[in-house]
Amino acid sequence: MNLKKMIINSILLAVGAVLHQIVPPILFGMKPDISLAMLFIILIFNKDYKTCVCSGVIAGILAAATSTFPGGQFANVIDKFITINVMFVLIKPFRDRISNQINIILATAVGTIVSGTTFLTVVLFTVGLGASFTALFLSVVLPAAVVNTVVGAVLFNIINVAVKRGAIKQV
Repeated sequence: MNLKKMIINSILLAVGAVLHQIVPPILFGMKPDISLAMLFIILIFNKDYKTCVCSGVIAGILAAATSTFPGGQFANVIDKFITINVMFVLIKPFRDRISNQINIILATAVGTIVSGTTFLTVVLFTVGLGASFTALFLSVVLPAAVVNTVVGAVLFNIINVAVKRGAIKQV
């Protein structure tokens, strides 16, 4: 992992953490995890497993620091680690076969569902859920997946334009 890549990934994670903090709740006080969209952008831009896993752990720590869900601190770290591993394996065969635009849409949609399912499962087993798993999945995870997919595609296009114009030299 070279220094430029680490700095760019750090900036993307920081922007994701800020967006995670300021995004308003959508349903029942739950907020979509926009930092996941940034994590998936890092996944698309970086083909290196080590870079992706390090970014996933750091994203989990940052999400834990800004989590408003009771008992969500531990669950955020675990879910980001599991999600980045699952998504790295799922995206790897498609990297050279389909465009990055489609990859980011698939990564954010599927990855948010994987992340939300993992998060709810960890919370269920560690501190318990205030509502049923199915209710939270349908009312929080699926809407968050839709929001993250749209936001991820928009942010990816913005970052991609910056890379192509030379504002960001190498990702």
